Amino acid sequence: MQRPIRAHEIRSRFLNYFAARDHAVVPSSSLVPANDPTLLFTNAGMVQFKDTFLGRDPRPYKRAVTVQRCLRAGGKHNDLDNVGFTERHHTLFEMLGNFSFGDYFKQDAIRWGWEFLTEDLGIPADRLVVSVFSGEGESAPADDEAYELWTAYVPKDRIYRFPAKENFWAMGPTGPCGPCSEIHIFHGDKAPPDAGLAGRGPAHEDTRYTELWNLVFMQYEKFDDGRLVPLPKPSIDTGAGLERLASVLEGVGSNYRTSLLTPLVDLAKRLAGAPAHDLGAGEAPFRVIADHARATAFLIADGVFPDRDTRPYVLRRIMRRAIRFGEKVGLENLFFHEVCKKVVEEFGEAYPHLVERAATIDEVVRGEEESFRRTLKRGLRLFEGAVAELPAGETAFPLGVAAELYDTYGLPIDLTGILSREKGLTLDEEAVKQEVQARQAAGAAAANLGGGDKAIDNLYFRFKERFAGQATFTGYTELSTRGSVLALAVNGVEQTAAHEGDEVEFITDATPFYGESGGQVGDTGIAEGDGVRVEIVDTLKPTGDLHVHRGKVTRGTLEVGRLVTLTVDAARRAAIRRNHSATHLLHHALRAVLGTHVAQKGSLVAPDRLRFDFSHPRPITPEQRQQIERIVNEMTLANADTDTREMSPGDAKSAGAIGLFEAKYGEQVRVVRIGSDSVELCGGTHVHRAGDIGLFAIVSEVGIAQGVRRIEAVTGMNALQHLQQTVQILDRAASELHASGPSDVLEKLGRLQASAQKREREIAELQRKLAVGGGGSSDTVADVAGVKLLAKVVAVADPKALREAADTLRDRLGSGVIVLGAEKDGKASLLVAVTKDLAGKVHAGNLIAALASHVGGRGGGRPDLAQAGGPNAAGLPAAIEAAGSALAAQLG
Repeated sequence: MQRPIRAHEIRSRFLNYFAARDHAVVPSSSLVPANDPTLLFTNAGMVQFKDTFLGRDPRPYKRAVTVQRCLRAGGKHNDLDNVGFTERHHTLFEMLGNFSFGDYFKQDAIRWGWEFLTEDLGIPADRLVVSVFSGEGESAPADDEAYELWTAYVPKDRIYRFPAKENFWAMGPTGPCGPCSEIHIFHGDKAPPDAGLAGRGPAHEDTRYTELWNLVFMQYEKFDDGRLVPLPKPSIDTGAGLERLASVLEGVGSNYRTSLLTPLVDLAKRLAGAPAHDLGAGEAPFRVIADHARATAFLIADGVFPDRDTRPYVLRRIMRRAIRFGEKVGLENLFFHEVCKKVVEEFGEAYPHLVERAATIDEVVRGEEESFRRTLKRGLRLFEGAVAELPAGETAFPLGVAAELYDTYGLPIDLTGILSREKGLTLDEEAVKQEVQARQAAGAAAANLGGGDKAIDNLYFRFKERFAGQATFTGYTELSTRGSVLALAVNGVEQTAAHEGDEVEFITDATPFYGESGGQVGDTGIAEGDGVRVEIVDTLKPTGDLHVHRGKVTRGTLEVGRLVTLTVDAARRAAIRRNHSATHLLHHALRAVLGTHVAQKGSLVAPDRLRFDFSHPRPITPEQRQQIERIVNEMTLANADTDTREMSPGDAKSAGAIGLFEAKYGEQVRVVRIGSDSVELCGGTHVHRAGDIGLFAIVSEVGIAQGVRRIEAVTGMNALQHLQQTVQILDRAASELHASGPSDVLEKLGRLQASAQKREREIAELQRKLAVGGGGSSDTVADVAGVKLLAKVVAVADPKALREAADTLRDRLGSGVIVLGAEKDGKASLLVAVTKDLAGKVHAGNLIAALASHVGGRGGGRPDLAQAGGPNAAGLPAAIEAAGSALAAQLG
């Protein structure tokens, strides 16, 4: 081979090689798939082209080349436990791919694949072997065509025939599929001529070979009955892992020793004070940290933040697994953000969005590590306590405790599994997930880690196929347009006409109606023609430039080909424009006040309000809120022009435009500039001058997920109405409190609150005295197998007073068990207290768990003190009545 070629050079060589062969260089899509609810993450290069292969999403090119960031760490593609402990497993990886959409086929795919590896990269041809489909395991003939094509490059004794399991690819149970050819490298000087020998070759001896490239020949469509029908336009989908190629070309034998990951592994070692040389099995923790830091940085850059469901939960698992391994090698202080920062340095040139979102990555990683380290300490105490309390001979960690560790302390279930195995215990992780779902019924759908994106209706794809490029959007410059109906549907079924009373969806060759996208709601209005009227209640933009009008025919018949005048509700559009432009100014103000880590996470632009979700780890302070409002209102008062231009993505970045969500922008992007400071990529409608926004006021600011905040705000007359209502409420409060004016309200409230708190303390003390006043005399103390039991309902609503009452009664009892029940606001509280001499004999947590079901709740706690709550206060007498039998059962 030639001089070692580094990984980043392989990436650029691959793109350049196929660009020279008329392939469009298509940027990597996001790790969050668009329009595919079956996928948690993008896991292959062809994902962004899936609808193109299916004929739903035509592209302006027939050949493409990409280097796609991919992630496999959830659902069926989950190798997380192996990551760091093998030479090849990763969460995030890069897939090199070249694609043909009905253009070239096997001959060119094979020739270019072979030439790139052997001539451009210089891999010795005598170390390579290939495989083709043998015709077994699928109702397709053997791929003799590929076999014959390969003979021009490879001796027949190095061309292996393997069954469908190895050499046949399908997009799913039905749909496009076909045979594939794989190129493997032999781990030695020269590949053996074993193709004719049974049990030999890459399919049987994977320790002797590494797969470098898979060439998929999509030439059939598979139907439900198993039939394979030749496709009219066969296509090519190839994939080669960059990490594996780098391992071979750099001659290091391990993906983790390549120039892609070595800088990250070395940094983790330096931070931990570990030796720089290879540590053998001791390398694993540092490899975990390196791999997971790369995945973390890329996921956050693609808008995924750590949290407790679906994609955010996968990210949290990855991050917390890395932090846990960091602790095991002595990294006691925050370290993970440093490794993630190194990811940005190493990969930022190839993936500029990492650099653009570096501040966000740093902020989110710091916040998650700080949070996890706090909860981990508490969680580990609970874990160790649960292990200590296990009966002798017990080999399984309790499911309920594992669920609580996840639900309360954020400890990933698989991490609890690792901790359990370290203690010689087993954990049924699937059963724990079911327990979590039972506890969080509202989040059950999210807890199974399935994908969550909505698929685009096939009807819309059919419309797009037929009418792509035929519809013109005129809504940037006018609110009324004449257009001809191209297609329509009634109740989701395409028709040629819709009659009076029908709910209809239709598209026209020209429209001023903005389709819902980018957070901006769709326009409403009317469509009128000769004898027909449609009240349009919404406008959708489900795919590409397709604008779908949704409404009801209120007069006449709407037919395909009918010419109609489409008129947008002008007042509603004006309100939407104000709010959309205000979101841009708000985005600028947030970054100016809170920092450049702020990134948009979502938005809603409606006529009555705007909602803006953004990345920030903590609530904004009242002072920051005022400063943000002041900046936005100062910008509106400056009344700068709004300038919109179309330009190339590169020019937009040079102009300082902020691009959001890895949106599928075309050759040209639309840049909206308001004044000199607010510059964003945006396809929405906006005011002509900033002053048209009018007054701006923030209504609320809340957290909606880990590291994600939400602001709701109003503009114009809605902002004035909000402020007037606020003043009205304040004036009424001043009157009710007999304050001299609004400025005196807080002082009056403070006095009132202090007085109320004093009275609550007095009431709680009286209730406690009533609860314990008869202890030992009028209270009935039962004897249960030699253990005294005092169980009763008391009139103590405050939890603290209830605990104090239990302490007093326990001390008065001397030795025994106290069970108290109380009601507040229709809800039940239960408390169990056990004297110290009964330790090991009676467990308060287990006892209260047996009683909590009577009040519809759950509970737990220490062996000497436990509490539970539930919504069924009527069940308190039954719970108290059951205390004796539950105690007897525990005593055996």
